[in-house]
Amino acid sequence: MSGFVEKPEPRQVPGLVHLHTGKVRELYQNEAGDLVMVASDRVSAYDWVLPTEIPDKGRVLTRLSLWWFDILADLVPSHVLSTELPAGAPADWEGRTLVCKSLRMVPVECVARGYLTGSGLAEYEQTRTVCGLALPEGLVDGSELPAPIFTPATKAAVGDHDENVSYEEVARRIGAETAALLRQTTLAVYGRARDIARERGVILADTKFEFGFDADGGLVLADEVLTPDSSRFWPASSWEPGRPQLSYDKQYVRDWLTSPASGWDRRSEQPPPALPPEIVEATRAKYLEAYEMITGLPWR
Repeated sequence: MSGFVEKPEPRQVPGLVHLHTGKVRELYQNEAGDLVMVASDRVSAYDWVLPTEIPDKGRVLTRLSLWWFDILADLVPSHVLSTELPAGAPADWEGRTLVCKSLRMVPVECVARGYLTGSGLAEYEQTRTVCGLALPEGLVDGSELPAPIFTPATKAAVGDHDENVSYEEVARRIGAETAALLRQTTLAVYGRARDIARERGVILADTKFEFGFDADGGLVLADEVLTPDSSRFWPASSWEPGRPQLSYDKQYVRDWLTSPASGWDRRSEQPPPALPPEIVEATRAKYLEAYEMITGLPWR
């Protein structure tokens, strides 16, 4: 069992039609046909959207995405049209709302990996491959790969796992030309972001992007980009292959949920409990630290 512990009711705003409630974002459409994305402070772990929010998380994701969209604009345009709050929107949407182009979304999570960890490590340990791509012997958790790789996944519904698939399967589903364009763009964007993060003492281990096509047929970068929710960021100063790495994300949440202190068994069908205040504050601090380390800007 998985999904929302407590699924929120969407806010009703004049002139906006609610389309979808995601793990973190609410999606609306305005009268012009544009999409309005609102990043909440919700946090998910182990396929559950937890009942406890992390203050400022949605604003961090939004502000960091905007910073990256600007830096990456010469490689691929973004879907952002405006950051102006729609008329009649709640005041607490300020700083967490993007008005975006409506796109024909590609049904593929475009994952780039520069380091071995997570589901890639699990596959490598069994077959010496990741998404069917052969890798050399001797790699361990946290190893830098000889070169970044494109390892796509199918996008899952809330509560389900994304499923890693081969490049050949992606080409079969969406066409060879589109698959090649996605791979090329994903690796180009990852390479730019990896180098920028590295200059700031941060390792971008892997990340996932979502793309769509606009009305003119151009490829557009959508959703969030290069945030702690969509990427693994590690402090370069503590990187040590052969063990799990420290990370700028919700690891405090995962660690507490799987600790005896939570009293929760992730293998059970019971939803996870609320987070204690100290875990909420430690997680919030990690999101803010990631923003400040990567951008070089103060949060406030």
